[in-house]
Amino acid sequence: MKIPRRMKPLVDEGLVDEIISQLKSGKEAQVYVVRCGDVIRCAKVYKEADQRSFKQAVQYQEGRKVRSSRRARAMSRRTHYGQKEQEAAWLHAEVDALYQLAAAGVRVPAPVGFVEGVLLMELVVDAEGYPAPRLHDLILTSAQAREYHRRLLAEVVRMLCAGLIHGDLSEFNVLVDADGPVIIDLPQAVNAAANNSAREMLERDVANMTAYFGRFAPALLTTDYGREIWALYQHGNLSPDSELTGHCDRSAVAADVEELMKVIEDARAEAAARHAEALLEMA
Repeated sequence: MKIPRRMKPLVDEGLVDEIISQLKSGKEAQVYVVRCGDVIRCAKVYKEADQRSFKQAVQYQEGRKVRSSRRARAMSRRTHYGQKEQEAAWLHAEVDALYQLAAAGVRVPAPVGFVEGVLLMELVVDAEGYPAPRLHDLILTSAQAREYHRRLLAEVVRMLCAGLIHGDLSEFNVLVDADGPVIIDLPQAVNAAANNSAREMLERDVANMTAYFGRFAPALLTTDYGREIWALYQHGNLSPDSELTGHCDRSAVAADVEELMKVIEDARAEAAARHAEALLEMA
């Protein structure tokens, strides 16, 4: 197949020997199955900034570290140099997050390298060796839904203990391999301690997961894991081994019904938008 422009340097350098097929095309990038020597991997080719459709980039970039004060000033002033640096920082965000989370034991694709806007990483496969399906594409039993929900919340907790929040977690960016859920698509991952929207994003991620799994196991819809996780984190009591109950002590976290309803409605709206996008991709 035709070599994408951003993939050409990797082919020329011998880092990629063959582009086997396109795996998917999303709002941020196109993903390909590639051969690197004897190993089959995944190549995520990021779209140019003016071709991406991901919204609220500024909100997600808040609190991200910049390597020098000169770059930070240029980015804040939105000079030509600053915009180039901001684009580079956005592209590197997923790479940095993958290395950080893999080191923390979070189930994410193992990163291999990042060259010229292309992220090489592990290809997540199912038991037969084919590219693993998205969570959205599976029909689950009630027991499976509860188990996958439990395991994904454990990954969310492990991520938060490592200082990161996914920020856009849904059934569309979770793959399911032979051993269970694997979290993908992390360019918008936020610093939990430095982003003013961290709590909102964490609770929205959890609400997305609960709303999805609640289709198969309705009892999950009465749980309040998002508030519980944030309360434990806020009070310094969260660890990867924390046992969650699904209930939050309202005396420990000020009740805000309006805010909770907004999180739920936002989660529903985003899930509907993703579903419509997925239907368009399949058309």
